[in-house]
Amino acid sequence: MRVTHRFHPLFGRELEFVKRRRNYGDDVVYVYDLDGELLPVPAQWTDAVPADPFVEAAAGRAAFRTEDLLELAGRVAELAARVASGDTASVRRISP
Repeated sequence: MRVTHRFHPLFGRELEFVKRRRNYGDDVVYVYDLDGELLPVPAQWTDAVPADPFVEAAAGRAAFRTEDLLELAGRVAELAARVASGDTASVRRISP
Protein backbone atom coordinates (compact mmCIF):
# COMPACT_ATOMS: atom_id res chain seq x y z
CA MET A 1 0.00 0.00 0.00
CA ARG A 2 1.53 3.33 -1.05
CA VAL A 3 0.83 6.64 0.71
CA THR A 4 -0.16 9.12 -2.00
CA HIS A 5 -1.04 12.24 0.03
CA ARG A 6 1.85 14.58 -0.69
CA PHE A 7 1.84 16.21 2.76
CA HIS A 8 1.83 12.96 4.75
CA PRO A 9 5.21 12.20 6.37
CA LEU A 10 5.23 8.75 4.73
CA PHE A 11 4.41 10.08 1.25
CA GLY A 12 5.60 7.71 -1.47
CA ARG A 13 6.44 4.92 0.97
CA GLU A 14 5.25 1.40 0.33
CA LEU A 15 3.75 0.03 3.58
CA GLU A 16 2.39 -3.38 4.49
CA PHE A 17 -1.41 -3.46 4.19
CA VAL A 18 -3.31 -5.00 7.14
CA LYS A 19 -7.00 -4.23 6.60
CA ARG A 20 -9.52 -1.69 5.38
CA ARG A 21 -12.66 -0.70 7.26
CA ARG A 22 -15.15 2.06 7.86
CA ASN A 23 -14.76 3.86 11.18
CA TYR A 24 -17.64 6.18 12.02
CA GLY A 25 -18.27 6.75 8.32
CA ASP A 26 -14.61 7.26 7.41
CA ASP A 27 -12.88 4.88 4.99
CA VAL A 28 -9.62 3.88 6.71
CA VAL A 29 -6.80 1.51 5.81
CA TYR A 30 -4.52 0.03 8.43
CA VAL A 31 -0.87 -0.46 7.58
CA TYR A 32 2.32 -1.18 9.47
CA ASP A 33 4.52 1.91 9.67
CA LEU A 34 8.32 1.87 9.40
CA ASP A 35 8.63 0.81 13.07
CA GLY A 36 6.13 -2.04 12.66
CA GLU A 37 3.37 -0.19 14.53
CA LEU A 38 -0.22 -0.38 13.31
CA LEU A 39 -1.12 2.93 11.66
CA PRO A 40 -4.58 4.05 10.49
CA VAL A 41 -4.49 6.15 7.31
CA PRO A 42 -7.48 7.65 5.47
CA ALA A 43 -8.01 5.46 2.41
CA GLN A 44 -8.12 8.49 0.10
CA TRP A 45 -4.51 9.23 1.14
CA THR A 46 -3.37 5.89 -0.30
CA ASP A 47 -3.47 4.03 -3.58
CA ALA A 48 -6.41 2.00 -2.19
CA VAL A 49 -8.66 4.63 -3.77
CA PRO A 50 -8.29 5.66 -7.41
CA ALA A 51 -6.74 9.09 -7.87
CA ASP A 52 -9.14 12.02 -8.18
CA PRO A 53 -9.37 12.85 -11.91
CA PHE A 54 -9.32 16.59 -11.18
CA VAL A 55 -6.14 16.29 -9.12
CA GLU A 56 -4.50 14.24 -11.88
CA ALA A 57 -5.51 16.68 -14.62
CA ALA A 58 -4.49 19.74 -12.58
CA ALA A 59 -1.02 18.24 -12.04
CA GLY A 60 -0.30 20.62 -9.17
CA ARG A 61 -1.49 23.75 -10.98
CA ALA A 62 -4.70 24.13 -8.94
CA ALA A 63 -4.48 24.40 -5.16
CA PHE A 64 -8.16 23.58 -4.57
CA ARG A 65 -10.93 21.56 -6.22
CA THR A 66 -14.04 23.44 -7.31
CA GLU A 67 -16.37 21.31 -5.17
CA ASP A 68 -14.24 21.97 -2.08
CA LEU A 69 -14.26 25.74 -2.71
CA LEU A 70 -18.05 25.67 -3.15
CA GLU A 71 -18.44 23.78 0.13
CA LEU A 72 -16.16 26.28 1.88
CA ALA A 73 -18.12 29.22 0.44
CA GLY A 74 -21.35 27.67 1.72
CA ARG A 75 -19.94 27.24 5.20
CA VAL A 76 -18.59 30.80 5.28
CA ALA A 77 -21.98 32.12 4.14
CA GLU A 78 -23.71 30.11 6.87
CA LEU A 79 -21.33 31.44 9.51
CA ALA A 80 -21.75 35.02 8.24
CA ALA A 81 -25.53 34.65 8.40
CA ARG A 82 -25.30 33.46 12.01
CA VAL A 83 -23.15 36.42 12.97
CA ALA A 84 -25.44 38.87 11.13
CA SER A 85 -28.50 37.48 12.91
CA GLY A 86 -26.85 37.73 16.33
CA ASP A 87 -26.69 33.95 16.75
CA THR A 88 -23.08 33.87 17.89
CA ALA A 89 -23.43 31.21 20.59
CA SER A 90 -21.55 28.69 18.45
CA VAL A 91 -19.02 31.23 17.16
CA ARG A 92 -15.82 31.67 19.15
CA ARG A 93 -14.09 35.00 19.19
CA ILE A 94 -10.37 34.94 18.59
CA SER A 95 -8.53 37.53 20.61
CA PRO A 96 -5.10 38.78 19.56
